[in-house]
Amino acid sequence: MPHIPYLGEAVSLLTAVCWSTNAVLFARAGQRVGSPTVNVARLGFAFGAMLLLHGALYGSPFPFDAGPVRLAWLAASGLIGFSLGDALLFEALVLLGPRLAMLIMTLWPVFAAVMAWAFLGQTMTLPKVLAMLATLGGIALVVAERGGNQVDSDKPRRFGLGVLLALGGALGQAVGFIFSKFGMAGGLSPISANVVRVTAGLLALGTWQALKGELAPNLRRLSDRRAAWFIAVGAVFGPVVGVVLSLFAIEHATYLGVASTLMSLSPVILLPVSVVLDKERVSLRAVAGTLVSIGGATALFLL
Repeated sequence: MPHIPYLGEAVSLLTAVCWSTNAVLFARAGQRVGSPTVNVARLGFAFGAMLLLHGALYGSPFPFDAGPVRLAWLAASGLIGFSLGDALLFEALVLLGPRLAMLIMTLWPVFAAVMAWAFLGQTMTLPKVLAMLATLGGIALVVAERGGNQVDSDKPRRFGLGVLLALGGALGQAVGFIFSKFGMAGGLSPISANVVRVTAGLLALGTWQALKGELAPNLRRLSDRRAAWFIAVGAVFGPVVGVVLSLFAIEHATYLGVASTLMSLSPVILLPVSVVLDKERVSLRAVAGTLVSIGGATALFLL
């Protein structure tokens, strides 16, 4: 494929748009059937869609010829990203509330940049580092504006555990992307990589819910056709198209830290959506955070 300047970075922005759409649809579904059902069903729908897509494009539903090393890296990426990382995040949402949990999750591009420096030899210029920090700071302002903190201040252990879980979720997201980078080394397509990741994530999550006796009740809740439709369409924008785009982005972006920062713009993209759909009022701080994030993201392309 010929080199196209900033292709990976542009695809990172498109990834953020997909993840914003996916977040809206999953939130609607979660209000009807609960987040555990959404969590396993989204991977189930994504698994079916990815097998069909891979079969249509490559003649086989699963990339059996990827080799054991690649499969191991990508399976580990799916386990950490789709299962462990998301499980930690969902629990942090319960303990901390959405505002603080998502605020801590904005650290994952920083973790990704540090690991890319440590394990991939990627370094960034000072202007790009400052632009990345400005983008993350703007995202933090927007996320901090979205909803109050639901933590009981009389339970410091609960708060501390929530912070650790949110940090674990952010770290899991970053590690998942680093492992994906290793798994795609040598030219494996993002679509093949995502088949492996989704398969591993679904097997792990489905097994865990089955052992807890939660899988069958969660699947029965999909009789809510409206919720099932939200989850199916959300799976297309999230674990299917969104994740394939994210893998393409980290493969082609010059800096993993820049790509992951641009992918994290979903809260900024969701702000006008919340105003239009949910009639939320937006403060000057949220507007300022949006402008700072857009300015930082623009600088990442120009510097």
